[in-house]
Amino acid sequence: MGRTTRLLGALQQGEKILDLLGPLGEPTDHPQGKNAVCIGGGVGVAPVYPEAKSLHARGYQVTTIIGARTGELLFFEEEMAAVSDELYIATDDGSKGEKGFVTDVLQKLIDGGRSIDFVIAVGPIPMMKAVADLTRKYGIKTIVSLNSLMVDGTGMCGGCRVTVGGEVKFTCVDGPAFDAHLLDFDEQMRRLSMYKDLEKKQEVCD
Repeated sequence: MGRTTRLLGALQQGEKILDLLGPLGEPTDHPQGKNAVCIGGGVGVAPVYPEAKSLHARGYQVTTIIGARTGELLFFEEEMAAVSDELYIATDDGSKGEKGFVTDVLQKLIDGGRSIDFVIAVGPIPMMKAVADLTRKYGIKTIVSLNSLMVDGTGMCGGCRVTVGGEVKFTCVDGPAFDAHLLDFDEQMRRLSMYKDLEKKQEVCD
């Protein structure tokens, strides 16, 4: 992965790559209701942007919350503001927006009586799990989008296997969007940590 990333970054104008696979999986099925909250954490801001843009264009009331460890790592602020009725920012260190996590902002919206029909959250697994744990208490439908490790993109390798509602699913063919209240986040975190040692070795080799 590391070597491939650097090679792609080193390509010059006119050079080519062999092929590109995607998009994979199924389109996101948005629940009933017109009041949506889109949450993006870290690089998850990028994939949640088209969700917010699509919902906004179709007349949904879109409240967006984006977060990062620090303000320097935030991006797409203007883009997200343009497709949102309201935009909130949270940073771990308080360097931009509210000091805290995206779930802190979401909790304040709920406590303030905000009408929320569903939430779409994209970001690190711990963040999405925290969002799911919060919305579950209030019965707010929540969808998360996974960035599981994928190998062949057909579900044959099993690298992106997840458990949803006790059933085995594959992110590359059944996802990437799943019901957050049915997803086994603990299993997903264990699977994503399986190759950490190998990834470190790869970085050293590169």
